[in-house]
Amino acid sequence: MTQDDGDPLSVVVNLFDVAMVFAVSLMVAMVMHLNMADFFGSDNFTVVKNPGQDNMEIITKEGKEINTYKASGEKQQADGTMGKRLGTAYQLDDGRVIYIPDGEN
Repeated sequence: MTQDDGDPLSVVVNLFDVAMVFAVSLMVAMVMHLNMADFFGSDNFTVVKNPGQDNMEIITKEGKEINTYKASGEKQQADGTMGKRLGTAYQLDDGRVIYIPDGEN
């Protein structure tokens, strides 16, 4: 018996190690590709997906709590009254906010 004739299950252990390294690297690549690294940090942030579109979403992280808000044409207040969208506000790179009213009244 030579040293090369060792335990036949040692190959399985090596394949498991390779599979674990591949799985972890795949998860890291997915997090980096989807720009989800901020979700694992301690900073608070707000992300706006599809700004100005009908399917716009606002994702906020405050501490460990993550909230998602989906845009709709109308908003129901806590007292039961309804509201409607009047326009869109944009924040410029220098910090100024510009409000653009919708053409509807």
